[in-house]
Amino acid sequence: MECKETRELLPAHADRELGMGEVIEIDRHLAVCLACQGEFARQNALRAAVKKHATYFAAPAHLESRIQAALPRATARPEARAKWSWRWNWLNIGPVLASVFALVWSLGLYLALPSADDLLAEEVVSSHVRSLMVNHIADVASSDQHTVKPWFNGKLDFSPTVSDFTAQGFPLVGGRLDYLDHRPVAALVYRHREHLINEYIWPASDERETAVQTLSRHGYHLVRWTKSGMVYWVVSDLDPRELMTLVQIQRDHEGSPAEVPAPVKLDDPRTGRATQPNQFTH
Repeated sequence: MECKETRELLPAHADRELGMGEVIEIDRHLAVCLACQGEFARQNALRAAVKKHATYFAAPAHLESRIQAALPRATARPEARAKWSWRWNWLNIGPVLASVFALVWSLGLYLALPSADDLLAEEVVSSHVRSLMVNHIADVASSDQHTVKPWFNGKLDFSPTVSDFTAQGFPLVGGRLDYLDHRPVAALVYRHREHLINEYIWPASDERETAVQTLSRHGYHLVRWTKSGMVYWVVSDLDPRELMTLVQIQRDHEGSPAEVPAPVKLDDPRTGRATQPNQFTH
């Protein structure tokens, strides 16, 4: 798909109005075209701003007095006054019903719009499916964390934590660059039996930590959390209980303090006595 065709479909893509085939083609184009990525980000930002800052107008307070002034004056007869009173009550009900209808309609539109978290969850699932369909699961295919982690140097403005959990049944497959939440992110790939798992990592907007949350989209299971200034999303068709096992293993691994080796005693070659490292004999 070329840039011109992609940009014509971006508004419908942002509103989730396209079929799966067009979504895949546009996502594939956005993954490699920085110009269209920027245009898509601008459209999403405008959409969010309109949703958040839209101006709502209430009927002016002087509307009733203007309507009353336009009506014929009531006669002195009680039956005439009752007649005009009855007509005025219906004139009041009309604007009220119209206002209530407009309010309910606006509220329905607002509730129908997906939240930012819902849109991001859809992005994560689309990225996961795209990596499986186009056979682009990894840019650097290796189970060695000391090979995968240095590969990201210079490609991202942060350094993701990379670990291999082969001993726990979740071997590292590799890593790649991806694009989520309007920015480049790190994607780590793990395997559990025949299931592939994508883990996406990027810096959080603040240092606030969030608890682990689980959700499902289109038959895929997702887990997300924020910790140590980083955002984590994990997605797979793996059983959610087994997926949570990987999440718990990783969180325990990141939260455990680094092992500090015990000091080794060395023999001073001049005296033959044991001395601590970092001690100097003058």
